[in-house]
Amino acid sequence: MNFLVSRLLSVPSLLALVLVFGFPALEASIFLGFIFPGETAVVLGGVLAAEGRFPVWLVGAVAASGAIIGDSVGYWVGARYGPRLIKRIPRRLLKPESLDKAIDLLRRRGGLGVFVGRFTTVLRVLIPGAAGIAEMRYRRFLFFNALGGICWAGLYTALGYVAGANYASVLKDASTSSEIVLAVVVVLFFGVGMYRHFGPPLRRPKSSPEG
Repeated sequence: MNFLVSRLLSVPSLLALVLVFGFPALEASIFLGFIFPGETAVVLGGVLAAEGRFPVWLVGAVAASGAIIGDSVGYWVGARYGPRLIKRIPRRLLKPESLDKAIDLLRRRGGLGVFVGRFTTVLRVLIPGAAGIAEMRYRRFLFFNALGGICWAGLYTALGYVAGANYASVLKDASTSSEIVLAVVVVLFFGVGMYRHFGPPLRRPKSSPEG
């Protein structure tokens, strides 16, 4: 990982932009995000923009385009080949329960699940394909995918631009925040499930005794 980070900062400007587009695009389309999180390339793109290599808005636009297009490919891959393809992914990279959680998130929260999933690595890789498997309408998926991709790209580009040479701490914080978001999502859905299961009986009025 450290080798890739150092290489990203030393490549020619055009190639750097290609990578800022490519890593987010490949996260969900070929599950590269399990190995190399896309936000790493976006943060480093922001660092290069701070060095004057190219405008910061261009990094954000390129990263957002990669995220949106890559997730759309992931959606169609999931819709067409999902179950068969998932079975071929090594268990050390993908546990079946992780996919089940992603599909459950989409079925319960739909578009909101697509948006929230963009901000945690595991869900970001799985949500597009899971949306295809769950047969979510593509228009709905695309809207929340684009919204999440633009916000995500803008956030990490800005963090890299502001951090500059201190990008290492940003990457560490990005990993931590991704884990926190995932934990919050799990807790929220567990809480909602418990409420739906136990809430109605608790709210049901007690019948008054006869006589």
